Amino acid sequence: MRVLVIGSGAREHALLLALRRDPDVEALAVAPGNAGTAIIADQYDVDITSGDAVVDLARRIGADLVVVGPEVPLVLGVADAVRSAGIACFGPTKDAARIEGSKSFAKDVMAAAGVRTATSEIVDNPANLDAALDRFGPPSGDPSWVVKDDGLAAGKGVVVTADRDTARAHAASLLDSGHPVLLESFLDGPEVSLFCVVDGETVVPLLAAQDFKRVGDGDTGPNTGGMGAYAPLPWLPDEVVTSIVDDVVKPVAAELVKRGSAFSGLLYAGLAITSRGPAVVEFNCRFGDPETQAVLALLDSPLGQLLYAAATGSLADQPPLRWRDEAAVTVVVAAENYPGRPRVGDVITGAEADGVLHAGTARRDDGAIVSSGGRVLSVVGTGADLTAARDAAYSLIKSIRLPGSHFRSDIGLTAAEGRISL
Repeated sequence: MRVLVIGSGAREHALLLALRRDPDVEALAVAPGNAGTAIIADQYDVDITSGDAVVDLARRIGADLVVVGPEVPLVLGVADAVRSAGIACFGPTKDAARIEGSKSFAKDVMAAAGVRTATSEIVDNPANLDAALDRFGPPSGDPSWVVKDDGLAAGKGVVVTADRDTARAHAASLLDSGHPVLLESFLDGPEVSLFCVVDGETVVPLLAAQDFKRVGDGDTGPNTGGMGAYAPLPWLPDEVVTSIVDDVVKPVAAELVKRGSAFSGLLYAGLAITSRGPAVVEFNCRFGDPETQAVLALLDSPLGQLLYAAATGSLADQPPLRWRDEAAVTVVVAAENYPGRPRVGDVITGAEADGVLHAGTARRDDGAIVSSGGRVLSVVGTGADLTAARDAAYSLIKSIRLPGSHFRSDIGLTAAEGRISL
């Protein structure tokens, strides 16, 4: 099987590494990739938001399977173009990808499916903003206002704050740029990311993970695309995962089928495990970053065969997944000033070691690896438990040099110390 992976982040690097372990995968290609993925796959520079360009590349290299990593090509319908060309594709249709591309669509689906989520309100007129803010946040008894961009924002369009002025400023800036605003009630409790491979109404869950969106230790500072993650979750009982699959993911998958928008690909449920049980924070239509890096590091089953089965309608025939009896921790090394406009072009050393996955990197003509984006590297450590996995990840980080870079030092720490409970 020849597999083409679309994307350029650490998530795609992790997918390629896992696919390389599958004995059925004979060749790997990536577009556009980065300095790390170039070592393990043939690399092509194409416009990944163009269905025609992706189809042309897939045909030229004889791809048997196309795996679309990022959300933007999926929301734009790239997977539809690949399927229309008769090539198997792992990734939902443009219609089904609205589960991430439109938060209001996702809320409507969840309401119809009877899935618990935060109460919400869409604001598309600045004149209605102040009254809407008064219905949410601390005045209504919640500890914070939750203000989101209704569309795609790469994890950075969300502000959770107890300060009304901050909430209003963020909402006003979104409205001024023509983006509708979603106001939500605050959900208490630890958050969980659960990836599920989905083929219509067939749902196969992967390991649950937890990610860290705030830029600073102790969940301080602004939201980012993700600063780290760990899996599995020692504090989350198996029966809770089962209930999430049965009461959240399966009903949503069934509702999408009912609407003629059957989902095929990776359905990512982000949830809060509240005092009243799991509640959905958001759905995504693809593998999440940085959770993917931790989850796939523990997968023993052949990934290519799993994704191909979902893409070709035979997911229900797959055997149960096998997992390593270990823990994995991912720590993101970010460029100076991220999540603001990042400093780029700095030489990186130590980035070619096992366990270092690339995202915002490029290779210069002289062979040096340089930074080219905000989240530059994901460092993955594995071990017998979370403490050992953390030690492995942070030990590896010590060998990496990137001027001005920063990372969180507390990824997985509260769980490793047993300080998370339901």
